[in-house]
Amino acid sequence: MISNIWKHPKTTIAGILLGVVQIAPVLLHYGVTLGSVGGGPIVSLAGGLATVLLGMLAKDPGAAPATPTSAAKLSVWALIAILVSGTLPFTVGCSGVTVAQDIVNWTPTLESAVASVDATASLLAPADASIFTAATAGFDGAANVVVAEAKAYLANPSATVLAQLQTAIATLQQQVSTALLQAARIVSPGSQQKVTADINAVATIVNTILSLVASISSKAAVAQMAAASTVKLAQVEPLMDREQAAQIVAAHYREPVMVAAWQVADALGDAQRAGF
Repeated sequence: MISNIWKHPKTTIAGILLGVVQIAPVLLHYGVTLGSVGGGPIVSLAGGLATVLLGMLAKDPGAAPATPTSAAKLSVWALIAILVSGTLPFTVGCSGVTVAQDIVNWTPTLESAVASVDATASLLAPADASIFTAATAGFDGAANVVVAEAKAYLANPSATVLAQLQTAIATLQQQVSTALLQAARIVSPGSQQKVTADINAVATIVNTILSLVASISSKAAVAQMAAASTVKLAQVEPLMDREQAAQIVAAHYREPVMVAAWQVADALGDAQRAGF
């Protein structure tokens, strides 16, 4: 295995560079910058340079012609590196206003998902409909508050408005998590599949917005939001559809589902570590 390092130097270098690209944003996420250069963190510069070098390595004019297989592999690794580095949820340089715009961009999708939940109740058997309606009763009001506060923060990114947005999204997140648990009481297979998919769609958007709000909030504020959550993500995670969530995120950001799946997993992991 060690001899492969010098037997296949090009692949080895590509692997190291890919590792730098993936590790750099993680270090930045936890405040590890390794100093600064030109006004930016060294870690960020290293990640950017690694991405550029990967692109150059994929078509190295100074090397012997690569086989089609190896050239294709290097091109794929370079593409993955660029996609991942360009879509990570904690990319350096995102301001509060940028995140606020991202949150607002999610609000039409949130409203559409909540409208789908409202329409589903009429399609269910009476017994199932009563459970579903009770579980999702607060979605409309809470979602409207989130939309209003998100737009208010974009217009006026102050600490006061941010606190109101934090409360709004934390409230809706708890309602959605509670609804997932309550909807599990529906025993009809067809109804269970439909209501779970509808609530999961709302949950994906809400958890994404929660992650965005947390990214511009202080650690103390995030801890306070998490402490107020009575239904933890660990309790409802078995009821979540990661594949559906990845498809929703991928469609919103117009990115590969593979990258979106990584983002969903990372955001949920961060939220659970924060105490949600």
